[in-house]
Formats: sequence, C-alpha cells, structure tokens
Amino acid sequence: MALNPDSVGKTTSEIVHTYGFRDVIRYALGVGARRDADLKFLYEGLGPLVLPTYAVVPSFEALEPLLDVVGGDMLGVVHGAQSITLHQPFEPSGKLRTIGKVAGIYDLRRMAQGVLSTETRDEQGALICEAEMQIIFRLDGGFGGERPPPTERVRAPSRSPDFEVSEPTSPEQALLYRLSGDLNPLHADPEIATKAGFDAPILHGLCTFGFVGRAVLEQCCAGDPSRLKSLNGQFRKPVWPGDTIITRGWNEGDRIVIQATTKERPDEFPFSNAYAVVT
Repeated sequence: MALNPDSVGKTTSEIVHTYGFRDVIRYALGVGARRDADLKFLYEGLGPLVLPTYAVVPSFEALEPLLDVVGGDMLGVVHGAQSITLHQPFEPSGKLRTIGKVAGIYDLRRMAQGVLSTETRDEQGALICEAEMQIIFRLDGGFGGERPPPTERVRAPSRSPDFEVSEPTSPEQALLYRLSGDLNPLHADPEIATKAGFDAPILHGLCTFGFVGRAVLEQCCAGDPSRLKSLNGQFRKPVWPGDTIITRGWNEGDRIVIQATTKERPDEFPFSNAYAVVT
C-alpha cells in the first residue's frame, strides 16, 4: 500500500482503554521494574502506583487505525521518536478515552516520516496525557512531499552526568513488553526481523523509553509519578533483548538532558536528543 500524504489531519474515533491493576503491573514488569526498588508499582496492596510512561499504552490502540490511513510498507516501519506530556497521574484502574491524529507526513527523500499524536482523557473528560510519535517509513521516501520542520538538537554536556543508572534487560524482555499491546512481530519473530534487516528481534523502542522513564523517576522524582511532566527523545540505534541499558542524565536548568546507551555497545546511543521535565 502506497504512503498517503493526504491522510494528514485525519483522526480516529474515540478509543476506550479499560485497565486494571494487572495491566499496569504487567507494563511495569515489561519495562524492567524490580521487586526491591519498585514494589509500589508491582503490588496492588500498595496501590499500585502507575509509571508515567504508561501514557504510551492508550496510544497503541490508536496506532493501527492511524497507520491504516497513512499507508506505506509496514516491513520498513521503525519508531523514530517519542514524546509524552503528563497532566495528572494515572489512577490504578479506570477507563481512558483516546483520540489519535495524523499530525504530519514528510518526505526524507530516501525515507518518509509520519507524525502521529494522541490525546487521552479520563471518564470525566479531564486531560491525562498527550503523546506524539515519529514513525520512519524506510521504504517509502521520494514522493515529492515537504521536508519535516527542524528538530531541536539536545546535546549531552561535556561534564560527567549527574546520575547514571545501569539495568540489564532479559532475553525475554520484548516478549514480556509486547503483552502491554505493542504486538509488532519485528520484536518476536526471527524471520520477520531478518526480512526487516536485523540479525534478530530487537527490543521495542518504547520498552527502552520505559527503562529511561523509570531511571528519571528514581533519580529525579524520588519515585513520585506526579513529578514527571514530560519525556522526549529520539531512537537512533536498536537495543537487543539481553542488553544492559545505561541511562545518564544532566540537570540543565529547567530540564534534564538524557542519553541512553548499552553496556554492549557503549559508543552507540539508542535513545538520545532527549530530555525530561520534572517538578
């Protein structure tokens, strides 16, 4: 199916996401939450509290209908960037209503970029979170469309980071994470991963995003989900299940500059051009 630049501005119908403690605990386990440090996110007897990066989960169900109208070759699709903005913390259970929108389609000449946004509200209509994802269509460039607007460059300072968190993923991390709704077979099926140009199934970018979010929550928010207001960044390199993710942060005025690498490939930065805002 060819990419459809005329899909810009199209919206989904309202998508209802009903969730309970099992769903938020499953998500927390999928992004590496541990019993010793994260029990309040893993045990319903303590709430559970909900990780702020759970904001990506209601957008999963909007992604499929949005991609249906955008078109393109799904074998060439990778996640390019993600941002979330939190307006209030999630309840341990409830019903959320999300509307998705095709915010932009851009021509990168060899590739194309789609920008998809979502807005999620609770049953009373209060805005809970907003999310925006950039999707790279590696096989659909050169259609004569506009170039994307300039992207802000967020550079890690040359000084030592103010914090560094190192956490291993398991070989099964992607298989666990996908149970929260991101069922792209690229992260599970070796044959499809090979067709897409990878040696093996890769970890979801949003799983790495969740690991980074947990590191920021622990180091900068004293574990309080209400203090993380936004997290933004680009996915530059793949992470493989079993890698150890290293998240570094620098306090830079009104935001925290973030950079993530892996123990296995320390010169590569799977999540960068990134920052968080906390209170």
